[in-house]
Amino acid sequence: MVIRSFIGPLILTFFLLIFILVMQVVWLYIDDLIGKGLEWYIIAEYLYYTALTIVPMALPIAILLSSLMTFGNLGEHYELVAIKSAGISLWKTMRPLIILTVFISAGAFFFSDNVLPYVVLKQKSLFYDIKHTKLSFNIKEGEFYHDIDGYVLRVARKSKDNEILYDILIYDHTGEKGATKVTIAERGTMLMSEDGNTIILHLFDGSNYEEGDRKKSNTQDSRPMQRIYFEEQVMHFDISGFEMSRSDGDLFKSNYAMLDLEQLTYAIDSLGRRLHDREEELYVTQTSAYSVLKSDLPENRQDSTIVAKEDTISAIEKAQDIQEHVAIEAKKPLDGLSIKKQKEIVSTAIRNTRSMKQSVEYYNAAIASQKGNIVKHQIVRHEKFTLSFACLILFLIGAPLGSIIRKGGLGLPTVVALLLYVIYHVTSMIGKKYVLAAALPVWIGMWVAAFLLLPLGIFLSMKANNDSPLLDFDSWKKTLNHFIRFKKK
Repeated sequence: MVIRSFIGPLILTFFLLIFILVMQVVWLYIDDLIGKGLEWYIIAEYLYYTALTIVPMALPIAILLSSLMTFGNLGEHYELVAIKSAGISLWKTMRPLIILTVFISAGAFFFSDNVLPYVVLKQKSLFYDIKHTKLSFNIKEGEFYHDIDGYVLRVARKSKDNEILYDILIYDHTGEKGATKVTIAERGTMLMSEDGNTIILHLFDGSNYEEGDRKKSNTQDSRPMQRIYFEEQVMHFDISGFEMSRSDGDLFKSNYAMLDLEQLTYAIDSLGRRLHDREEELYVTQTSAYSVLKSDLPENRQDSTIVAKEDTISAIEKAQDIQEHVAIEAKKPLDGLSIKKQKEIVSTAIRNTRSMKQSVEYYNAAIASQKGNIVKHQIVRHEKFTLSFACLILFLIGAPLGSIIRKGGLGLPTVVALLLYVIYHVTSMIGKKYVLAAALPVWIGMWVAAFLLLPLGIFLSMKANNDSPLLDFDSWKKTLNHFIRFKKK
């Protein structure tokens, strides 16, 4: 009975959230979807993939809301009181739903590891194709139309049936010499070829204007204009580029958001090796190019070991003698050289220093970029686990909280569920931002929301199981009065 009353609200709220979030995405990208002459099944395919990508966001809040509604209804109709009077504790009542939530969490992990990478790949590649599809061939009155390669068109007005165009102006840029060719016509008709790749424009009573070649002459007089009148002229415009072409999904599948757990682990290991190689490359490049950086590290380590075994006083005296000798040698390194030679040495040193600085900055930027790429892979890997854990934690919060609130329906439970999910989501986003900024380790930033809400779920479960008056105003008022009297003493 409890499972049946839980599954109904879960399915309802899940699909309702999916619908709301998909509509939000459609509204956000409506300019890229509308007005391009796309077939309905292409838009339906994109919305289908978008709905699947929203599952990780909708599933936890659906579990939270459905658990609040289920136990709120049981508490509102005193069914929980009857269950407890029969000697069945809240934990035993929740046990079947906890097992069901564990299975849902396992399914969420399977979905995020196996299905979600494929869905994200399809959704991103399809949206890329849609976004790079040109607008449909639709000329508006009094506006310049630029989407045909090499041409700019303007139509002053159209007939009521949109079959006849009046006062047509066409700029021809196909010669890549500017607007040297212009066509003007009083009226015309527009037809589509049978294959749909060519627009056939019949023009009537107009003229063609063409300027001379500007490269051959620079004066205005030596660039004559040619004007040709016509009664009828036919122009063809290639619009094959207006059709949407499907790109190869392999171009996107190397992105970290489109990898499963095994692929992420392999990618992180490979990126870590590349990062180590880049750091070694930086060290080798600088030490080989600039002799002042060269040092025999094994001998230095050996000398420090020998010094550690010697008498402390003799080691200090030896170090002082070495420092004084180096200071004397480095006091005036350019003494004995001519002024010209000194200037050459200083200029060369400054030039080498700047080159070294630029090289170090380049390597630092490359190393920082590789570290950021590794962090992004690690974030996606942790998100595959945090989704499953979030489903379980939010159920442990929603079920006892619903039994405490004792309100069913979509009123108060919806408000409480949204508030709790906003807290979870904002905390997760803050942790993710800190991880990307290298201010927190990945495992802390990605699990901080779970660490904060898990104690709350355990606390609410204990209070609800013991029938504690957690939301009873009179109980809180008595506790506050008792605290005030204690402070006065």
